[in-house]
Amino acid sequence: MANWYELNKPDQVDSPALLVYKARVEQNINFMIRTVSGDSTRLVPHVKTHKMGEIVKMQLEAGISKFKCATISEAEMLAEAGAKWVLVAYQLVGPKIDRLLALAAAYPDVQFGVLIDNRAVAKYMNDRCKGKKISLLIFLDVNMGMNRTGHPINSELLLLYDYIYRLPNLLLAGLHCYDGHIGDQFFKDRKTKSDAAFEPLNELFHFVEVNGLPDPVIIAGGSPTFTVHARRREFLCSPGTCVLWDYGYSDRYKEQPFQHAAVLLTRVISKPVPGLITVDLGHKAVAAENPIDRRLRFLNLKEYTLISQSEEHSVLQVDNWNDILIGDTLYALPYHICPTVALHASAVIVEDGEVTDEWKVSARDRRITY
Repeated sequence: MANWYELNKPDQVDSPALLVYKARVEQNINFMIRTVSGDSTRLVPHVKTHKMGEIVKMQLEAGISKFKCATISEAEMLAEAGAKWVLVAYQLVGPKIDRLLALAAAYPDVQFGVLIDNRAVAKYMNDRCKGKKISLLIFLDVNMGMNRTGHPINSELLLLYDYIYRLPNLLLAGLHCYDGHIGDQFFKDRKTKSDAAFEPLNELFHFVEVNGLPDPVIIAGGSPTFTVHARRREFLCSPGTCVLWDYGYSDRYKEQPFQHAAVLLTRVISKPVPGLITVDLGHKAVAAENPIDRRLRFLNLKEYTLISQSEEHSVLQVDNWNDILIGDTLYALPYHICPTVALHASAVIVEDGEVTDEWKVSARDRRITY
């Protein structure tokens, strides 16, 4: 029996290529919903991992109705795919604000939202919305300790919450609490750190209650802390990577049941000296932000070491050099799937070993229309 990742007719696909296994994507979507006890309304999956409208449609069909993204392009892809609730999980500045307003005007049946973490952007956004028939949801971005974006948890956070609430042209919806710095291998350690990070927010919740403000909707975490926040029934969860999964996460988060649903196909193009082979999978086809020993893992190659990588090549030292032929097809898992997908214009769709379709990675571009 062939391995799950092998194509029946690999010669149909040029290399390097991104393969996506539809049945496994479906299973991962179902696992996402099961993780929140079947309540799909608690999911706000991030689309930065896949950037494909077809996967959004699969999630919509499964009952998921809210989505998170990072770019205007991803927001447009979501709207075009049929999503009706889209949060751009990014604080917009410069031309991006007017780009989003133009997108919102083009899709009046879609509720768009954005993140804000300071008064200046809040005021500017409020001013830009004045006189427009557009209501943007605002999520106050909270710095949970990652120190990348968000307002620190202090007394000024309370005042900012109240300030945004009172702006006439914005709709304050709640808090965006991304704890991407919590990536401990064991669930209990992630939960302990997450509990400690969220404890200081109780002061804000008390402030909201005594001042008669609406209870905030809380969107929390990503894939690593997904299983932590899923237990907090009042929180919305925003995993992303788990729809395709990668070996960086599968090695680390053993309690999460997701399956690898994306694989890179490559071929041996040279055997320059005994012991070395070269494949056509360079860092233009697989994410290269990690050290060379944490970029890809071959599924049908044993006893190898990736010794160098350039734009179009990877050179490996192998033990069974004599058994490998030029033209052989190899399959590899990326360590980090999200930036890997963005390197491919399209994905080859596989069902039961057969190539059945090709999906455009439409939101990999910084601009589609708006």
